[in-house]
Amino acid sequence: MFIGVPKEIKNHEYRVGLTPESVAELVSHGHNVIVETNAGTGIGADDDAYRAAGAEIAETAADIFANAEMIVKVKEPQAVERAMLREGQILYTYLHLAPDPEQTKDLVDSGAVCIAYETVTDDNGGLPLLKPMSQVAGRMSIQAGAGALEKAKGGLGVLLGGVPGVKPGKVVIIGGGVVGFNAAQMAVGLHADVTILDRNPAVLEKLENHFEASAKGVYSTKAALEEEVTNADLVVGAVLIPGAAAPKLVTRELISKMKPGAVVVDVAIDQGGCFETSKATTHAEPTYVVDDVVHYCVANMPGAVARTSTYALNNVTLPHALAIANNGWKQALADNRHLMNGLNVAHGKVTYKAVADDLGYEFVAPELC
Repeated sequence: MFIGVPKEIKNHEYRVGLTPESVAELVSHGHNVIVETNAGTGIGADDDAYRAAGAEIAETAADIFANAEMIVKVKEPQAVERAMLREGQILYTYLHLAPDPEQTKDLVDSGAVCIAYETVTDDNGGLPLLKPMSQVAGRMSIQAGAGALEKAKGGLGVLLGGVPGVKPGKVVIIGGGVVGFNAAQMAVGLHADVTILDRNPAVLEKLENHFEASAKGVYSTKAALEEEVTNADLVVGAVLIPGAAAPKLVTRELISKMKPGAVVVDVAIDQGGCFETSKATTHAEPTYVVDDVVHYCVANMPGAVARTSTYALNNVTLPHALAIANNGWKQALADNRHLMNGLNVAHGKVTYKAVADDLGYEFVAPELC
């Protein structure tokens, strides 16, 4: 198969779809790989590293899209990239379609076969291609929140860990999944006062067993959410409904009751965000203020630590890329029901139910495509 890797063009996105090591693996299986010039500079991999791995270097993204049978990316295709997709071409990347009707329409109109990392599943009910980026984003959420709490950046002027004789900052994490767990690990490591809200008793038990007295697990009711959020210095939104738009758990009214200078970090912003006041930001301008509350809503947080993120991502995406390239997408999906769950759009049809329901498309089962 002819596999193409364009340079990511989203604002301050430094990750790349394939590392040189992944390229070498694909080439060793007889596939041809074409990589856009400078695509890997953000992870410290120059064109010569890709040539040494067996890739051809292309001067433009147009060369990639015109020739490749499968496009491997990291972030959702931007408008200029979507315009270059063609009927039957495979797109393998993060998509996050539910809150993005414009992207969904373009992908439907393109006729491309679009496999989304974030909806591929595993035997344990997890999302293995989303997990490493959720781990990175969860850990980064505390770094980002701690920085935003600095007075010069509009925050309350609170050091999360406190110092002897001064109370630590209060961190509230909404959601105890992969993002929430990793955020809690970082916050506990800083010696903050940490509370995690979740509605799943099994998750709360797991959190208590892991953190013991270092973090508090609280069953999430409307009253509990309001109490914790209004008293927090930093709130991390870490909720996820696979493939669907995130629920707006924190209302504009509740934001207005928070401390002036408090910070919210919305890790769910890729799926539309879980704060009613959230809007996607970039690494260039990561924060804005609503009702004296600092909002950090960067939609590609792991892009800031591109080398770590790219290698972590390739560890889980490469096996499926090989299966698709070796067997063709239809056979690869037929062989692996978990990979089939990644098919979101194919030949003009929406094949992921949560996306179809959220955006008003007819759902077509992926096995029918």
